[in-house]
Amino acid sequence: MWFKNIFIYRLPADCSITADTLQEKLALKPLQPCSGLDKQSRGWVSCRGDDRLVHTANGQILFALGVEQKLLPASIINRFVKERVADIEAQQGYKVGRRELKDIKEAVTEELLPKAFALLRTTYAWLDPVNGRLIIDAASIARAEELLEFLNKTLTDLPVKPLHTELSPVAAMTDWLAGENAPAGFTIDRELELRATGESRATVRYANHALEGEEILAHIAAGKRATRLGLTWNSRISFVLTEQLQIKRLDFLDIIKEESTALADSADEMFDLDFTLMSGELNRMLTDLTEALGGEAVSK
Repeated sequence: MWFKNIFIYRLPADCSITADTLQEKLALKPLQPCSGLDKQSRGWVSCRGDDRLVHTANGQILFALGVEQKLLPASIINRFVKERVADIEAQQGYKVGRRELKDIKEAVTEELLPKAFALLRTTYAWLDPVNGRLIIDAASIARAEELLEFLNKTLTDLPVKPLHTELSPVAAMTDWLAGENAPAGFTIDRELELRATGESRATVRYANHALEGEEILAHIAAGKRATRLGLTWNSRISFVLTEQLQIKRLDFLDIIKEESTALADSADEMFDLDFTLMSGELNRMLTDLTEALGGEAVSK
């Protein structure tokens, strides 16, 4: 259980939710298979294939949203529509109009949906009551917001907000590059995106490229700002920090995963240890990163 791309949210200060309470709430909205004409179904699913919808370890809580979606490509619908339109025009001797074409397309879709295959995708979330964080493992903001939306329907008393820091990631990353000095505990890796602030929005990207020297400083002097930067924390976790404070391409270095492999005797123990190690390491890294960005912004 190793997260890859995360969005970080702040829990309300008075949050007192427990794993048992969360289990009760999630159990009210489990994932149900798509039926009939449903194109999509959403609900909570087990993280590890058992009856529990939450998994706990060391005070941390893991849960998951399942989304079952019918696979019915537009190309398939259009093929059947084309055949039906051709039959109608041959029989009736006139071209099908726009309104009739729309009705045909809706009818074809209704006929095909019950026969369509369904694909299940899962989005994981980690609730950290100790540090007041909700971490969602999602590659896009749309997936994170999908989970948040359904969580709000399940828990009406758990409003969360994106984490905000005193320094914007753009300002901090640009300063680190300009000073050629990463914050304590971090090293700068070989990935960078710089973007101009003017109307041109000119963008320069570096991959597997040394980021020291006059070339980078010249771009910054010309007004470009860092919008993505590769970093490594304490030689244990590498990642890419974005301008929205999203953390992408998390890579827990071999030393961490070796600890889990060496200690686990079964798949269940491996799952527990993976989650325990991941949450523990990420908690420390996120705390250090927040401090490097000037600390958490005070709500006004």
